[in-house]
Amino acid sequence: MAKMRKRVLFRKKDSVLIAAISGQNSRNIIDAPMVEQFTDLRNQMGRDHHVRVIIITGAGRESFLRGVDGEPSRQSPKGSELLGRLSIASVVSQLEQPAIAAINGDAFGEGLELALACDLRICAEHARLAMPQIQYGKIPWDGGTQRLSRLVGRGKALELILTGDMVDAQEAYRIGLVNQVIPYTQLMETAMDVARKIASRAPIALKYAKEAVHKGMDMTLEQGLRLEADLYLLLQTTRDRKEGIRAFQEKRTPQFEGR
Repeated sequence: MAKMRKRVLFRKKDSVLIAAISGQNSRNIIDAPMVEQFTDLRNQMGRDHHVRVIIITGAGRESFLRGVDGEPSRQSPKGSELLGRLSIASVVSQLEQPAIAAINGDAFGEGLELALACDLRICAEHARLAMPQIQYGKIPWDGGTQRLSRLVGRGKALELILTGDMVDAQEAYRIGLVNQVIPYTQLMETAMDVARKIASRAPIALKYAKEAVHKGMDMTLEQGLRLEADLYLLLQTTRDRKEGIRAFQEKRTPQFEGR
């Protein structure tokens, strides 16, 4: 990766990459160097077949992520450029590998939008989540209006966006915003357990399953079914699929290679 002020610390455990956001302060603000590091990560992960799952988490227990460093606005000539430089959710959503948000603390605004761009969300029990932008005369701009409604339904998404109200971790779980609620001290252990389970599956199958779900959400049912069938047929040509069949017949654990 290019040398820059480190806002995200990366470490690899087995076939899982942990991206830990290093807070400049307790708020863990999103800034351009952080987005650049995630952009480099996305580009690198397209070529790295050894990493099969990515966990994204924040520093400390106060905040996962809260907002951005700067004020994206389309009213100025450089507004669109600034939006692009600070759009972290759009980068994370393009990762081929499954991404897990380990929400260690409050996820507000663009921080929640980042969590929504991940495939799974595991939340510390003390964390709070909100889309408060409306309170400041703004609206979510990094995918929040679209991903939140697809996840929790239009009615609940509108309630959260139009009021800007916070929900605690248990309410977030009840409405389907997060997959699990865990004591803070067990958060990373639980996230790693889930990541290792996913990483043990066939990498190409993981990629295609993720693609089928995400792209299918923007298609008609008929189109989505066709995409699913096409991806299934593509899998039949891979070595991993043959290995899965052999392992089943030989009653052993398959050894997937991502080919």
